[in-house]
Order: sequence, then C-alpha cells, then structure tokens
Amino acid sequence: MSDTRKNEGRQGVLASFDYLDSAVDSVKSLRKAGYRDITTYGPLPEHHLEEALGYGPSPVRVFTLVGALTGAAAGLGFTMFTSLDWPLITGGKPVLSIPAYVPIIFEMMVLFGVLATIIGLLVHMKLPHLRPLVVYDPDFSGGRFGVYVSAPGNEIDKVREILHANEPAEIREDPEGEANA
Repeated sequence: MSDTRKNEGRQGVLASFDYLDSAVDSVKSLRKAGYRDITTYGPLPEHHLEEALGYGPSPVRVFTLVGALTGAAAGLGFTMFTSLDWPLITGGKPVLSIPAYVPIIFEMMVLFGVLATIIGLLVHMKLPHLRPLVVYDPDFSGGRFGVYVSAPGNEIDKVREILHANEPAEIREDPEGEANA
C-alpha cells in the first residue's frame, strides 16, 4: 500500500500546550478514545509523555544482548581457530588456553554489542526519515509541549473536541495528515 493511499481521507491536528500535565492528559484521552497515531513534541525528553503514549521498555536492549553474545562467540571462535590452525606450544601449555583469549573475547563482545545497539536504534527510530515532518512549531524547543494526532477526516471534530478539553494554547490543522507518514 503506497503512502498516498494510506493517508487518503486522513487529517491531522497539532495542539500546543503550555503545561506538561495538559499534554499528558490530552494523550491519555486520545488513547482512551482509540486514537493511536499520536506524536508528541517537547523541549526535553519527558517520561510522562512516554508513559501516556504507552511505550514499554526499549527493544534495543535485545539487539545489544544478541550483538554482545555474537561478538563473544565470534571472539572465542576466532582465537580457537587461530590457535588450532597455527599451534604454538610453549612451556608445555595447552594449545587452547582460554585465559589468554579473554581480552579478545571481551573486545569482540563490546564491538559487536555497540554495532548492534546502533543498528537497533536506527531500526526502531525508523531513521533515516526520507521525508521531513510536515508539522512542527519552533515553540516546542522553547518550552511548549505539542501533541499531533492524525485521524480519519470524519473523526477530526472529535479529536479537536478532546484536545480543546485540555485547554491548548493553540490548535492548528494539517489537512493532508502526512506528519506521521
């Protein structure tokens, strides 16, 4: 399904709030009414908005764990393969000496874990954004909180009513509803 077909008949509303509590209450009311296509803006990361949006623990940590375990296994495999392929027997020590491999295993674990974390962040943040967001207000960087909702055109009055109930400082409309495309 193309993006233009996906957004046919959708409209967006951007509400700007002076207070965090009003923005959080708006998001909770919108989610209770069944709207899920909600984006919030703010001057700083705020966990109250994340909770209101229903975000759980970050799935990026799974990427980190899998990457670290893969790196540790790769480091162990690399060092064991190297020792068995070119055995260097010194002082009667065994060819496979695990304590000597620990630094390589650790470094590979860290390297793969970091790379997997970066990949996980890019995947879950849906980066890069190939199209810029349509709706944004510079006041969101200066102290206001924003809530953008994309909804079907016939339900936009209900969305506007829910947002007005929490006393926004300003409400603007986005007729195309493309900010979350």
